[in-house]
Formats: sequence, C-alpha cells, structure tokens
Amino acid sequence: MREAMSVLIRPVVSEKTYALMDQHVYVFIVDPKATKIDVRNAVEQAFNVTVTKVNTLNRKGKSVRNRRTGVVGFRSDTKRAIVTLKAGDSINLFES
Repeated sequence: MREAMSVLIRPVVSEKTYALMDQHVYVFIVDPKATKIDVRNAVEQAFNVTVTKVNTLNRKGKSVRNRRTGVVGFRSDTKRAIVTLKAGDSINLFES
C-alpha cells in the first residue's frame, strides 16, 4: 500500500468543487500512476473517513505561447480524483 501523501498531491479548490463539498464530494489532484483503490486508501488513511465512490479523470495539459518569443510550451498533464464520502463524513480542507 502506498503512503497517502505520495498519492494525494493537493485538493482542487474552485467555486465548482466548493459547491460539491455540500454533497460530500471532494476533488483532488493525484499521482498520475495512482489507481482508484490507491486513492480510496489514501483518503481514508489521511482524513479518517469512509469513501463510497471514486471517479478519476486524466486532463491533458494545454498548450501555452510565450508572448515575447512566440515559443509554444505545454502545461503538465494532471490526473484528478472525484471522491464521494459516506453521508455524515466530511473533510475540513480550510483548517488553520
């Protein structure tokens, strides 16, 4: 079993994901080689919650152009995991 912090890179915080938190759904950027089982175990281990469903998606990096030189580069590809928790469980992402 892999360590939780080597699987979970960071949470995705946006208006859309913030609205999903009311439905006990959380979105994380994860290691591209991580499986759904790895993500499930990492979230359960890191936050002490029960995961009911994990969906993953691979996002291709966009091409970006340098305005001054015109050189085209690429943002890195990322993998996201959409994690649904058992009713009553929650993750406090904004604790200080």
